[in-house]
Amino acid sequence: MKRRMIGLDTLVAGPEEALARPMAKLTGPEFGSAALAGRPSRRRLLASAGLGAAAVSFSAGPAIAQPRDGASLGRPVRVSKDRLDALAAKLHAVFNEHNILPPFSAEKHGARVDVELRRLTTYTRVPETVERVKVSGLLALPADHKGALPVVSWQHGTILSFDQVPSNLVRLADPNYEPRDNVDSIETLFNVQRLVGNGFALIAADYLGKGPYRQGRGEAYAVKDATVQCCLDVLNAGLLALDHLGLRKTELFLNGWSQGALNTQWLGQELQRRRVAVAASATQSPFNNLADSMRYWVSAEPGSASTDSTYPKQPIWITPCVIVLLGSYRQYYRLGDLFKTAIKPQHLALAEKYWADYSMDETFSKSVPQPSDLLVDGFFERFTHETNSRFLRRLAGNSSTYWDYDAPMRFYYGLLDEALPPSLVKMPLAADGRFAQGTAVTGASHRGTFLASLYGGGDVMGGASTVLDFFKTSS
Repeated sequence: MKRRMIGLDTLVAGPEEALARPMAKLTGPEFGSAALAGRPSRRRLLASAGLGAAAVSFSAGPAIAQPRDGASLGRPVRVSKDRLDALAAKLHAVFNEHNILPPFSAEKHGARVDVELRRLTTYTRVPETVERVKVSGLLALPADHKGALPVVSWQHGTILSFDQVPSNLVRLADPNYEPRDNVDSIETLFNVQRLVGNGFALIAADYLGKGPYRQGRGEAYAVKDATVQCCLDVLNAGLLALDHLGLRKTELFLNGWSQGALNTQWLGQELQRRRVAVAASATQSPFNNLADSMRYWVSAEPGSASTDSTYPKQPIWITPCVIVLLGSYRQYYRLGDLFKTAIKPQHLALAEKYWADYSMDETFSKSVPQPSDLLVDGFFERFTHETNSRFLRRLAGNSSTYWDYDAPMRFYYGLLDEALPPSLVKMPLAADGRFAQGTAVTGASHRGTFLASLYGGGDVMGGASTVLDFFKTSS
């Protein structure tokens, strides 16, 4: 059966109606394309998102709108620029592995304005399963801003938990709350401090299977259509909210790290297909060819995809990432026996438990195998099972490597990235057209690459600009 992507008109026509109609038979402009391209009429916005009379308080006060079957926005949480800078300074060292960057400098990298954070909720339709699912995200704005402003769609990286999501930054409503690594989305905090604190709006999806509306759902890790649709729907809901707050998008930018870098490429490609203008996109540690990336993850030879035999060994946290990848493909692509066919029998119980609870307790820590010992022998060398072959074909089909971009797409990659050696970034730089740009980060690990993209510059990046400056010059 031919699978259809759900159109961006979902919020206008209603999910069921949009699902029933093939894309080629749609008449009239799609809502999503109009919202992303400019400012649709207020009447249409309010009707389409359920933001009618019950939501008037969005712009008048802190009450929470509760529209039926549409987008809603939580109470605003104001965070001062001084607090943002203090948090960024404290957490900077957590990501500054190998000390490739000098300490955080408020003078050089400080926020210029206070920010306002709100949890955003909406619905998405999962193309792979045809389910309608409630999802959440974050809307972050420069406080007290009026009129027009540029918007960044931020796609976060892999989180080995269920609730370490962007929208949980609303916990900062407590003036004594201190965000913690592996508990909060520190990467999103850095984006808010650096981008929103300097005049950009930011919209970020928590993703399927993550956040307060998870309800036991498994995530869609590297599942293309479900991820793209979720990001599109959260982005549209954020733009609806902007309009209702009396704000207007000027340019649209995309940014993403690691898993989010893959999602950013997918999202950019889909927006380009829909002729929605994106001024520029940035990715850090960008996964592209998924099959080659996974092969590297489970390789028994460190640096096997690098010319340097001393390249860092794959970290143990790669193992749960592979389990999550297999679990996501098993669920969303209906590969029901994938764990049994792909994972060695002695690790099957551990993998099933981890997929169910994401618990890295003492038992897991003592039993977790090295990435190279997780999969059945010969997984990447020969036919092992039809389900494994179907998985690999799906993985290859979801790769983002080959695309002719129509706007600047920058790939930041670390020269000591333990999860993504530089050789796996080079093909998009060669194949993706004149707008593909590569920025190598000297001595950077996976986290260091991301941090440098926001707070680096100079020798560590060969003179290349940070994401903030890149976006400013691309306006």
